[in-house]
Amino acid sequence: MIEQLFELLRPIGNEAALFLVSLVPFIELRGGILLGHGLGMDPLRIFIICVLANCVPVPFVILLARPIFARLKKTKLCGKLVAKIENSTMKKSGKVLSHKYTWIGLMLFVGIPLPGTGAYTGSLIAALLGMRLKQAIPAIILGIIIAGGIMTLASMGLFGAIGAFGT
Repeated sequence: MIEQLFELLRPIGNEAALFLVSLVPFIELRGGILLGHGLGMDPLRIFIICVLANCVPVPFVILLARPIFARLKKTKLCGKLVAKIENSTMKKSGKVLSHKYTWIGLMLFVGIPLPGTGAYTGSLIAALLGMRLKQAIPAIILGIIIAGGIMTLASMGLFGAIGAFGT
């Protein structure tokens, strides 16, 4: 499966492949970093490309989520789904965020590379909480950098271990 993904993305170049993979919700930089290491790229280059790509959607999600959700909630087709997404997102945010420490909580939420956390979910939480861009964006970007560092170190260990067993 992974080999097929590599072959599919090979024509656009490794850097472009990393950038695109890191833009995809739920995969984000976690998948990009693993892909980069699988392609044998330089860890610092992987980190920079994946972090930059994962930062791109942040302001758009923060600015557009509330108006889009408000509009979609009024439709029969999407109303229940949007409410479910909002409820799920806010439940996740309640575990980490408090009003006093929202900035730090958001940074840690994005920075812990677990399923359901990341730049998209963090941006959606910031939007639903009504955080200002100047407060939310730095917290999310620092979280992305933390997650990128954790994933880079973890993938270096994983691929190093695989290489040790492969020889």
